[in-house]
Amino acid sequence: MTRLIDYLQANMKMLVIVCYVGLVAIATYSATVDTHHAHTWVEHNVPFFWSIFGFCAAAIIIGIASWFGKSGIRVDEDYYDSSIWLDDES
Repeated sequence: MTRLIDYLQANMKMLVIVCYVGLVAIATYSATVDTHHAHTWVEHNVPFFWSIFGFCAAAIIIGIASWFGKSGIRVDEDYYDSSIWLDDES
């Protein structure tokens, strides 16, 4: 796994190009999907609805997780090394 990460870091420009090509492929496919049998007005009339919905949902989940982490779940690395917990016998 570390070799894969090192390879991707070394070829960052190629990775970005591949991601953009994938994004364009998804957008192209989304634009060509037949919306004749759409279940809701939004699906029928808003282009790229599910792509936009998925992106917004992921951004909201990441934002909530970040806020939740900063609110107290994540602690400093030296949290347990604090001098409060050390016995002073002097």
